[in-house]
Amino acid sequence: MFIIVRHGNTFEAGEPPRRIGARTDLPLTAQGRAQADALGEHFAGASVRFSKALISPLLRTRQTAEAILSHQPGGGPSPETADFLREIDHGPDENATEEAITARIGAEALARWDARAVPPPDWQVDVDARIAAWRALFAQGGESGHILLVTSNGAARFALMADPGLADAATAAGTLKLPTGGYGVITRDAKGALELKGWGIRP
Repeated sequence: MFIIVRHGNTFEAGEPPRRIGARTDLPLTAQGRAQADALGEHFAGASVRFSKALISPLLRTRQTAEAILSHQPGGGPSPETADFLREIDHGPDENATEEAITARIGAEALARWDARAVPPPDWQVDVDARIAAWRALFAQGGESGHILLVTSNGAARFALMADPGLADAATAAGTLKLPTGGYGVITRDAKGALELKGWGIRP
């Protein structure tokens, strides 16, 4: 089972959110830490025991993973860094507000990004490499344990693009976005096919 978590909040309440990507390494806010703790309590309460934990190189994912794993018996596995989980680079829109980004690229470009993971103009992401990395991870298994993956919104969506069945389920859901402090669950059925059991879940 693969449990894909988006890190907790990095903006304070009332602060205008901005697109932060691979070049902006913000820590969690107090609310973000509370979200991570809530996830940890949620998984522990559901008797989810992680056998492996993968994080991006960014601080916000490490802090989220450490908070989650602190609720595991014995502290859980040590987080391992995986570069394919790094947030994308938003190019000229890095650290910009949604209003400014929409003015530059248009609402349709953002809608395509959220519905089909089509990168807007000048955003920097190797889509094929991201999808290949998720496929390689899924091919390794996951049936024998729970694998925790803590990443960012832009990176997480490529998990759903890595398999036709997952992509169809995501299309039916209407969005690829994960909320901060939210997660998705991908499992395998009896025939070995990947299944999307949930996306955008918050404790």
